[in-house]
Amino acid sequence: MNPEPLKKSHHESFMWLSPWVEKNDILVAGFTTKNGGVSKPPFASFNLGLHVNDNVEDVITNRKILAAELDMSFESFVCAEQVHEATVQKVTKADCAKGLYKYEEGIKATDGIYTNESDILLALCYADCVPLYFYAPDHHLVGLAHAGWKGTVKDIAGNMIRRWVEQENVPVEDIYVAIGPSIEDCCYVVDNRVITQVNEVVGQNGYQEVSPGQYALNLKKVNKLLIQNAGVLPERILTSSYCTSCEDDLFFSHRRDQGKTGRMFNFIGFKEE
Repeated sequence: MNPEPLKKSHHESFMWLSPWVEKNDILVAGFTTKNGGVSKPPFASFNLGLHVNDNVEDVITNRKILAAELDMSFESFVCAEQVHEATVQKVTKADCAKGLYKYEEGIKATDGIYTNESDILLALCYADCVPLYFYAPDHHLVGLAHAGWKGTVKDIAGNMIRRWVEQENVPVEDIYVAIGPSIEDCCYVVDNRVITQVNEVVGQNGYQEVSPGQYALNLKKVNKLLIQNAGVLPERILTSSYCTSCEDDLFFSHRRDQGKTGRMFNFIGFKEE
């Protein structure tokens, strides 16, 4: 098995996507934990989601903590109104601070964002869904996608890759992808409605039947297959081994916490040189 790509930082609030960050000193990329913030239970303590009925001022304080720890401008954040679809949008500095103070002011109805500009920190929310990171270092491009089961079977990963190839003129062999912490098949059982749609995009892969009509689904594996189907080289795909449901001390989990929980960020961006 490949080594875990996320490395704990000296801050308890996030982990670095170390294989990428260590090779580029202006790249900022990682995944936050549930620790190191000011939110009260059941959002204790580093909740970064504005849409979960946490105290808004606490969430904004947490976001300011993250910006300071990353040495990025607070106003550089770009967030999205995530709707479990497969829409991908390019963002610019004109989009900075969207969704920063109010969830509904994020990039509208979008689960994938990318940019080729510096001093922009892309950030999306998670509490079990699959966080995807995209990186083309030779083309100064970074991106994120939020892939729940709906976004996964709608191939948001492939949409991002094809967008870069077709509209940003990036050869597919120049694209790197990382799959971050999410709920794993050890903790994620779904029904025939979901599996029928999985079968349509990757065949009978990524799951095992555990009882009649019930399946343990590995969304990381399904996304990896779709990323490879879009042409990304297998050796350029990193996959985290963390299960958000199992790692109670590190991550919020919507399923484990029965819907009353916070949200982590995955984030990526370039600092100004």
